[in-house]
Amino acid sequence: MQLHDVHRGIKKHKRRLRVGRGPGSGRGKTAGRGHKGQGQLAGWTAHPAFEGGQMPLVRRVPKRGFHNQWAEEIKALNVGELNELFDNGAEVTIESLKALGKLKGRFDQFKVLGGGELTKKLKITAHRFSKSALEKISAAGGQAVVLPPKAPVVKNQKRARKAMA
Repeated sequence: MQLHDVHRGIKKHKRRLRVGRGPGSGRGKTAGRGHKGQGQLAGWTAHPAFEGGQMPLVRRVPKRGFHNQWAEEIKALNVGELNELFDNGAEVTIESLKALGKLKGRFDQFKVLGGGELTKKLKITAHRFSKSALEKISAAGGQAVVLPPKAPVVKNQKRARKAMA
């Protein structure tokens, strides 16, 4: 292939194929739609999962699991990771962890777990703490500050007020 062969046969303004315009066009009479059957009708297209009347794969495979779309998304970090990231006496916040790239994406709450060893005195601000994390933070002489949970988003204010009354 040569460089001048790359665009051979490619036209910028290609005319649409005019079907059903007599036998001389080669696509007259049935206009490429064949004889009889539902495919001959205008506007008809098969469903993407249609398999010719056979039970579709989507319906043959059993449903599995459950996804709660309203559940709060909780990001968690172990105290051992915080021990490696921060110096003694540092203040650990959600913003500082985002800046370091440890908390990515969307989440509702941040939880500190008790995995690993904590040897540094840290002031940790989070929504939740596990029992073991609280024990390790207090044993190291640090402080755990609990943030209030985010207020739920109400989509319809009128309906919410009416429900409260």
